[in-house]
Amino acid sequence: MFRLTPSARLLLGRSQQARTFSAATKSNDVKIQVYRWSGEGKPYIQTYNINKKECGPMVLDALIKIKNEQDSTLTFRRSCREGICGSCAMNIAGTNTLACLKGIEEAESNGVVKIYPLPHMPVIKDLVPDLSLFYDQHKSIEPWLKTDGVQIPEKEFIQSKEQRKELDGLYECILCACCSTSCPSYWWNASEGYLGPAVLLQSYRWIVDSRDTSKVDRLKKLADKELKVYACHTIMNCTNTCPKHLNPGLAISKLKALANEVY
Repeated sequence: MFRLTPSARLLLGRSQQARTFSAATKSNDVKIQVYRWSGEGKPYIQTYNINKKECGPMVLDALIKIKNEQDSTLTFRRSCREGICGSCAMNIAGTNTLACLKGIEEAESNGVVKIYPLPHMPVIKDLVPDLSLFYDQHKSIEPWLKTDGVQIPEKEFIQSKEQRKELDGLYECILCACCSTSCPSYWWNASEGYLGPAVLLQSYRWIVDSRDTSKVDRLKKLADKELKVYACHTIMNCTNTCPKHLNPGLAISKLKALANEVY
């Protein structure tokens, strides 16, 4: 029969006591520090206190609880709460992510969770950025299937398994703008024509779709202005921050290779 030595029993007891003490002293209270700006005056940081036992596990749960119970003027976007719509994109604990997918305990540091709007975007109010330019850029790539000169089938367009697989890692993009607003090249060149990681990934998605007939035309429009695609310097912030675990950096690299073939 296996028996612990007296010294081992002593160490085990101390270890169990330490874990029990740690669990007992761990606080359920957390401070939520939120960027606030009404559209006038200077922005400021406002701190709210919540009890994690009285709140859902995600940062979005905390924000909704604050808005419902403490401060109805707090403004932020949210919709699906399932990481599908992309509405609740914001900077949490220094990283662009979705508030509905970021856990409070994961974002917490020394009892504090810091929340800011997506960086380097005009702010409308509080955590709501103005995404007008971002959506205009997405519209510019004509994000729909083009079938010019092709007879439309009575049912669906047929794709092989290999052709369909080309779209994996692309179609899942929800246009939350987390990747684009984490990109220094986009910060400085968005207004000069650089489309940014999200829009370029979307562009590549349509270019490699076997059902689309405008591949060359799409590539020519991307390459007609150098900054549209070539302002990417492969910093890879986009891939590191994507809450859907996609790889915009890889898509842009492939897009550059295709554009080089056209010109």
